Amino acid sequence: MKLKLVAALMVAFFSIKPAMAAEKLTVLLDWFVNPDHAPLIIAKEKGIFKKNGLNVELIAPADPNDPPKLVAAGKAPLAVSYQPQLHVQVGEDLPLIRIGTLVATPLNSLVVLKDGPIKSIKDLKGKKVGFSVGGFEDALLKVMLNRHGLKLDDIEMINVNFSLSPSLLTGNVDAVIGAFRNFELNQMDIEGHPGLAFYPEEEGVPSYDELIIVANNDNLDDPRFKPFLNSLEESIQYIVNHPDDAWKLFIKNHKDLDDELNRRAWRDTIPRFALRPAAFDTNRYVRFAKFLKEAGLIKEVRKTSDYAVEIK
Repeated sequence: MKLKLVAALMVAFFSIKPAMAAEKLTVLLDWFVNPDHAPLIIAKEKGIFKKNGLNVELIAPADPNDPPKLVAAGKAPLAVSYQPQLHVQVGEDLPLIRIGTLVATPLNSLVVLKDGPIKSIKDLKGKKVGFSVGGFEDALLKVMLNRHGLKLDDIEMINVNFSLSPSLLTGNVDAVIGAFRNFELNQMDIEGHPGLAFYPEEEGVPSYDELIIVANNDNLDDPRFKPFLNSLEESIQYIVNHPDDAWKLFIKNHKDLDDELNRRAWRDTIPRFALRPAAFDTNRYVRFAKFLKEAGLIKEVRKTSDYAVEIK
């Protein structure tokens, strides 16, 4: 009888203990909030992170180049980044490693005006091509041009910073590389100047993950990472199953995004989310690393465990 009483008191004690506070986790975004970040926003707004014991803070950067560098320096646990950028930065010995994927297909594209004089990549000879981020986009363009008998020397590259579609619409350049097909193409169409896109993965560039989650490779035992990735998977499933309800949650605290451009981007991005964000394809990463080495952007093809991992 006494044992039963003790057991009952213990049950009562643990049942009235206050719930453990959710573990705070900071995630640096790659840019301002947009539909590419939907899995993160929905996981937060729908309480999925909270259910999995996390209090996730999402921070947009002042400079989009900073997030992975801050993670490498131990200033933040996680950041949204890009697979091509990861290969290059690991090649520079930054202690970064991919632990998850948000967008599992390329979004980058080479864009010209649909009603303009350029109908094929070969028509770019002697033309101006705008870009925002040097290095990787040069390599993309080089491969795409080579397939049509051109070289980088046959065009003039102009840094337009992040003013991609405006530079094209004003005639400052004849084409832009780095335009996201779910955003810039919709933006141009809305403004009455539809674009014509050439896709890298159809022009000799291996397919790759556009948006990934990176961590410092010294912190892979962080117990917050697994519930974070589980939350992303649940969030993505909800978005795919309930796109309209998910959209309402997405704009709940981002009213400024409730416009035609972002609604179109939302529609076009959903099919590109990684249904298994924790998983990665080793062969796909090796293939892309070989491409970057041939393009001269990295010195060696490292073993995938140096820059990508699947947390069990």
